[in-house]
Amino acid sequence: MSPFKQKEKTAYKTQVARNANMAKFQAAYIFPEIARRRDAHLQKYPDAQVISLGHGDTTEPIPEVITSAMEKRSQALSTLEGYSGYGPAQGEKPLRAAIASTFYDNLGIEEDDIFVSDGAKCDISRLQLVFGSNVTMAVQSPSYPAYVQSSVVMGQTAQYQKDVEKFGNIEYMTCTPENGSAATREQLTQLVQFAKDNGSIIVYDSAYAMYMSDDNPRSIFEIPGAREVAIETSSFSKYAGFTGVRLGWTAVPKQLLFSDGFPVAKDFNHIVCTCFSGASNIAQAGGLACLSPEGIKAMHDVISFYKENAGILVDTFESLGFKVYGGKNAPYVWIHFPGRSSWDVFNEILEKIHVVTIPGIGFGPGGEGFIRVSAFGHRRNVLEASERFKQLYK
Repeated sequence: MSPFKQKEKTAYKTQVARNANMAKFQAAYIFPEIARRRDAHLQKYPDAQVISLGHGDTTEPIPEVITSAMEKRSQALSTLEGYSGYGPAQGEKPLRAAIASTFYDNLGIEEDDIFVSDGAKCDISRLQLVFGSNVTMAVQSPSYPAYVQSSVVMGQTAQYQKDVEKFGNIEYMTCTPENGSAATREQLTQLVQFAKDNGSIIVYDSAYAMYMSDDNPRSIFEIPGAREVAIETSSFSKYAGFTGVRLGWTAVPKQLLFSDGFPVAKDFNHIVCTCFSGASNIAQAGGLACLSPEGIKAMHDVISFYKENAGILVDTFESLGFKVYGGKNAPYVWIHFPGRSSWDVFNEILEKIHVVTIPGIGFGPGGEGFIRVSAFGHRRNVLEASERFKQLYK
């Protein structure tokens, strides 16, 4: 064998050990895996008109009242008077104040309880740094995969148990049609009481609160006593089309204390200042515009559009005889395929009608037997996908 070929086969290795927690992952993060399968499908069928109703990525343009504010801030950076460099890691004061008054009016959350960020997903991981590895995490199932994945990276879990498709040392709380797809005031009251009785901390993700269409709480802090046991994270992504702009926030009340009496907010502030240099000043200008009267109306208009999409999808699957859940308080529709593998259903839909969905198992064991269809999409694509579903399952 040529010595040159032998040299090519021998890769240099450092003496740095791999993070053992990373080796616990048995499968790719669900959304990149869906993208990989979509790309493979397009290679197989290069002329197919693939419709993506999987990943929860917004599709409609950001309202002009918001982009014009970002444009103005961007142009100002080209002037001596308007230039700004690093801002506060916690976010600019006017935006923090606007978030507090818009979403937490009369709930006891003040502007300095608000930490502006580059998105709720990023804050979920930063919160894991605050809690460390020596905790037990409970998560609803199905749920947003980042909750579990960040827990794994942090070292809070044991090994992955393939037979039950769960990580050890995580408590999976199964969500069913019977116990609801959106938490009621009574359920959240019970949750807050449970946290108080057991000394737990709730991390409440309210990224879809503006999609709520009934009397269910928009914020965990509507529940009496929640400020002593809860953190809330949220985002402009699904309200204003900021999935690419990146802007969110986390509310950490001063009343929330660790077992030794130390304020959680102080540790989160330390993590934020260590790991983050603040959200983009241009994005924050957009966020402030979102919370103007015109911006709030524009966001509600976009949300109404997506909820109409959800209604079309719900009607489609119900007309085909399926049991359908969701689509009312969130832009996602869950369709039950009892007794079937959700990956099999995903593959069937992609192969036969070129529509990308999400297999329920990707959100945890509680999602098996379901597929999730996103209402984020241009209206023509949602209508076309509905027709294709009718042809497949008529």
